[in-house]
Amino acid sequence: MTTFLTTFVVFLMVIAAMAIGYIVQKKTISGSCGGLGAVGIEKECDCPEPCDKRKAREAKAAMKAQWEKDRII
Repeated sequence: MTTFLTTFVVFLMVIAAMAIGYIVQKKTISGSCGGLGAVGIEKECDCPEPCDKRKAREAKAAMKAQWEKDRII
């Protein structure tokens, strides 16, 4: 029984460490193959129009790309 409990506690600690790492880095989760973006799928759902969060994220990325393009140095 102690072996089971020890193993269970170790697994819980590993899962907690991964969760903390994900929260701190604020990165999207992707598999070893790069996730859906690697196979050309832009979004998971089949909505005709992206959600407001995605629109804001794309606008921010476009603004950053324009800023990098116009940067003098």
